[in-house]
Amino acid sequence: MNRLIKGISAGLAILGISACSPGPETEQSLNGLLYCAEGNPESFNPQLVTSGTTLDMTSAQLYDRLLEFDAESQAFLGALATSWEISNDGLRYRFQLRENVQFHTTPWFQPTRFMNADDIVFSFERWLKSEHPFHHVSGRGYPFFRASGLTQLIQSVTAINDHEVEIKIRQQDSSFLANLASDFAIVLSAEYGEQLLASGTAELIDTQPIGTGPFQFSQFRKDVMVRYIRHSGYWREPSASAQLVFRIAQSDHKRMLMLLTQDCDISPYPPARDIQWLRDKPEITLQDTISPNTAFWAFNTERPPFDDPLVRQALAHAVNRNAILNTVYFDHAVRADSILPNTSWAHHGTPSAYRYDPERARELLAEAGYPNGFSMQIWALPVQRAYNPNARLMAERIQADLNAIGVQAGIVSYEWSTFRRRLADGEHDSVLIGWSADHADPDNFFRPLLSCAAKRSGNNRAQWCDPMFDELLSAAISSNDQDVRKAYYEQAQDHLAREVPLLPIAHSVRFQAARQNIQGLELEPFGGIQLRNVSRQQPAVEEQ
Repeated sequence: MNRLIKGISAGLAILGISACSPGPETEQSLNGLLYCAEGNPESFNPQLVTSGTTLDMTSAQLYDRLLEFDAESQAFLGALATSWEISNDGLRYRFQLRENVQFHTTPWFQPTRFMNADDIVFSFERWLKSEHPFHHVSGRGYPFFRASGLTQLIQSVTAINDHEVEIKIRQQDSSFLANLASDFAIVLSAEYGEQLLASGTAELIDTQPIGTGPFQFSQFRKDVMVRYIRHSGYWREPSASAQLVFRIAQSDHKRMLMLLTQDCDISPYPPARDIQWLRDKPEITLQDTISPNTAFWAFNTERPPFDDPLVRQALAHAVNRNAILNTVYFDHAVRADSILPNTSWAHHGTPSAYRYDPERARELLAEAGYPNGFSMQIWALPVQRAYNPNARLMAERIQADLNAIGVQAGIVSYEWSTFRRRLADGEHDSVLIGWSADHADPDNFFRPLLSCAAKRSGNNRAQWCDPMFDELLSAAISSNDQDVRKAYYEQAQDHLAREVPLLPIAHSVRFQAARQNIQGLELEPFGGIQLRNVSRQQPAVEEQ
């Protein structure tokens, strides 16, 4: 590994992230792309979070991964890896790395070499090994890697030479490549890490990021904006826009106004109530896709009375999900009868377990010892996501349904970062949240959300750990036979229907709105957003 350390200028670093924000005219004159975001990023390193808001703003913009998943072909494609081989026993993976890949050059870091195998080892061992010098930096806990079991699965990551890496795993895992292609498995610069350690500023690796992606970090102003500029040395074609600005507006109404007044070029997650209105606007292009996602209501099973399956079953039967589809989604969603989307090959719906039946709900409450009900809280997601366009309204609908069976529910919400932190700490009674798939493997909806490892990572919103459920998941991923895996996943979904750690609510159509002059924008069904090929078409200049 190259040990050459270059000092950084604190003055330049501060200047690079605190300059005044130019107005819209300046951004547009610099061929900038304006994207309306629904919240602040929690970090600029997607290894540390599972928030879709953060992933959208960071993963595909600042970084690259070894592999990518192509939704059209349902195949893995090379990214930083050009090819890979798997041993006959399925326990060793060798990746050939792309050559001449440049890291970002910024006022605070000037790389002296191209990306190589040391960077892969550094990036993986950061979340894999507790003794890694950056493992405890930022104190986030790497929730996806822990919840998906990668921290226990991977035995070693070794640089064979500058352009070859070998990863050994402890047992066969049919979802391994899919997890390497997820938005979380990004590659950092080992050289930048060395520089930060030498200067005593290790925490800057997550706030002044360095990657190999199409854009590089320039500026962040909380609740206002994030600015990236084009990475001129990107190994693919340079980004179509010279800069990318995320304008932060938590109000969906404000984001729609900004789109109409050209203060934004793109707005994700438009309000369900406005879909038809947007379709009728000639200056707006509305995209939609069948996105594998699930909105759900999770019960904190470590808190009474939610530790009793009878109570959880009662709450599930109390909710009129068909009414929610109408009033919250405006019928741009289908009812969820499993945590696994109905587009998955392993989907096994159990509608009877979650049917709307207030009388049965009251019977179950009485059987559990609560004939007169109880009081509780519903935490409502404070931002819009593809799976839930209006969690507050959904909470109000559920609140009314619960009142009909004698359960008094208060509605709680916080600013997004605070919401996620307190949620991970398990302070909630119940929460309306959800999950969007990173890839097509069904494991993506089970281990990251409901495994015992997910509970330890803070990503299991039900705080539910069931060894029988974990055994079914382990059996499923240990086989490459789809029929065998499907049988285990059906058992897992039946088990969830009996235990009800959460109530699946809806699988929503994903929408995205943009100005008509925006080119190259695609709405991918899996993962976050990809903006490197997107640009604004400039108006034609008439000759005088």
